Amino acid sequence: MAITPCRPKWAGTMTDRERFTRQMHYQPVDRCFNMEFGYWDENFKLWSIFAENGITNNAEADIFFNFDRMEVIGGNVWLSPAFANRVVEERETTNIIMNADGLLAEIPRDAHDTIPHFIKSSILTPDDWQRVKEERFRRDDPERILDIEALKRQHPANRDYPLGVSCGSMIGKVRDMLTFEGLAYACSDYPEMVEDMVETSCVMVEDFLDQVLPHFDFDYASGWEDICFKNGPIVSPRFFKGVVMPRYKRLHEKIRRAGIDLWYTDCDGDVRPILPAMMEGGINCLFPFEVNGCAHPAVLLKQYGKDLRIMGGVDKIELGHGRAAIKAYLDTLVPLVERGGYIPFCDHRCPPNVDPADYLYYLDLKEAMFGLKR
Repeated sequence: MAITPCRPKWAGTMTDRERFTRQMHYQPVDRCFNMEFGYWDENFKLWSIFAENGITNNAEADIFFNFDRMEVIGGNVWLSPAFANRVVEERETTNIIMNADGLLAEIPRDAHDTIPHFIKSSILTPDDWQRVKEERFRRDDPERILDIEALKRQHPANRDYPLGVSCGSMIGKVRDMLTFEGLAYACSDYPEMVEDMVETSCVMVEDFLDQVLPHFDFDYASGWEDICFKNGPIVSPRFFKGVVMPRYKRLHEKIRRAGIDLWYTDCDGDVRPILPAMMEGGINCLFPFEVNGCAHPAVLLKQYGKDLRIMGGVDKIELGHGRAAIKAYLDTLVPLVERGGYIPFCDHRCPPNVDPADYLYYLDLKEAMFGLKR
């Protein structure tokens, strides 16, 4: 189904690619890059503006709201094959499932958007890990080979939008496979196993990067970790610096040689205890930067200067408090947008408690404050 945008694209005199690259390198731009991170699944059912226009997911919403375009190329760098998703047990209000990472999890039968209750991992001991590694992390798996020519047709050299390359996850997906509690125990009981899992993750990404880096002029690199919550990281900063950071350095050397000098990672919660190690490893941008779990973006941008960029940082809580609160919060971001190295958007998926009329007000206000000055 063709999607008709509900609003015009922000006026501008640069391409999306030029704008993004210049903004993230503290250079003058015509106006702020316009993007959002997306919405809870419930929004597509509860917000009439979505339901009445047949918008069912975040990719469609990006087109519907006419945001600036941003793309990324990723590879098959994790379990291959993944575990088969299946229902193990049906209960009155929940189902017990086996998910793609091999976890037994309890989820609501009505499938509303919530964090699953993870019950058990398929990996409890080093023997379990060796079995899964041999079966599902083969470097010679033909499913890991990319169709480079098809990707070139999809993302031509004369594109007008920023294109990134995914650097995957060094420890976040390991957490997904072991569970929060399982990773905590494994770091103590089987530290060599955890390090081998991190090393395997790194090798999978290195193999992918070797396939794509020679063929594309990428504008940025991206990653995903999600290993922090409101009280800090779920692994110790010492572990992170000793085990994860060296793998970041290896990836950074590859992307740096390919001319990529912007690398963001998606990590929720309070990243401050591990941010120095992230930056030493080569990551220089945070995304989507949750305010309540960490700090106002101005705090870290002041602390780290132009060595750090931030994408996100619009407090989702304030979006739910009405128009005065939205205006007051966006006012605090004006100096950051003017400074450069910062792109404002909701600091994770926008929740359904935000009034859709207030959300449209937020989008209009962003354009008035950060759009093209006429």
